[in-house]
Amino acid sequence: MVTLCNDSHSDFILLGFSDKPYLEKVLFWVILIFYCLTISGNMVIILVSWKDPKLQIPMYFFLSNLSFLDLCFTSSCVPQMLVNFWGPEKTISYLGCAIQLYVFLWLGATECVLLVVMALDRYVAVCHPLQYTTIMHTKVCVQLAILAWGTGLIQSLIQSSTTLQLPFCSHQMINDIVCEVPALIQLSNTDTTYNEVLMSIASIILLVVPLFLILSSYCAIAKAVLRIKSTAGQKKALGTCTSHLLVVSLFYGTVTGVYLQPKNPYAHERGKFLTLFYTVVTPTLNPLIYTLRNKEVKGALMRLGRKTRDSPHSSEDSCMSICC
Repeated sequence: MVTLCNDSHSDFILLGFSDKPYLEKVLFWVILIFYCLTISGNMVIILVSWKDPKLQIPMYFFLSNLSFLDLCFTSSCVPQMLVNFWGPEKTISYLGCAIQLYVFLWLGATECVLLVVMALDRYVAVCHPLQYTTIMHTKVCVQLAILAWGTGLIQSLIQSSTTLQLPFCSHQMINDIVCEVPALIQLSNTDTTYNEVLMSIASIILLVVPLFLILSSYCAIAKAVLRIKSTAGQKKALGTCTSHLLVVSLFYGTVTGVYLQPKNPYAHERGKFLTLFYTVVTPTLNPLIYTLRNKEVKGALMRLGRKTRDSPHSSEDSCMSICC
């Protein structure tokens, strides 16, 4: 039996929501607004964490890593989405699709591990507060960040390479909004059992296991908080954790829906919206969640604002004193 598959590196067509052109126009403006908010919000988090001396602690080191990750994550796919949603041209070159797949998987897997690292940081801060600075010193924080980024890179190199080795069908139409592993596997009409098993193993290692570790750490945190006698102490301990737990819920709730979903047309169509959520909406909400629910970040923003407002006056005073 001869199958119409193409080994050449021709362009792909990202179908997205091409059957709903009215929806694509609405999504274009919604995604553009969210993308602008993502860039500005995460840049503010990085700037504040870097500039404010009071935020030079492990929690904000990992938060600035998450913000930088979200900036790169959205930028790896949103510009292509905007181009596809705006006009009739929905093609992406083989090289462009390959680069997007490698970067997209690398950053997505890194976020899975980084969220576990952040949960570990909160566990040590609440359950072992006296040893916190000893355990989570600078060298350990850098090593944990390298572990997160390195694990994501290794996962991407393995998963992307095996996916791109598949022969793709001649029509080259990807029924998705980005170049993702599940959609590319469906595009090939050869035996993809190996790729599906590999994706399932990766999903267990990077989705199920990290989620179990995060929930376990928060169970331990909850027990430790209940042992705190003062209400103020309980609120302070919970305040450092609720933001992270909310971010975890948003990210894992949507990603698991894409990579652990059953194979049927309804689930695949729903998967497009879930992909849209964790690539566009979640990176926008992360800075809002951490700033609106965190007094330290609010205080740092106010101090940075005052410093920025006062700096022109101080420069003017300096010039006047020099002139005099």
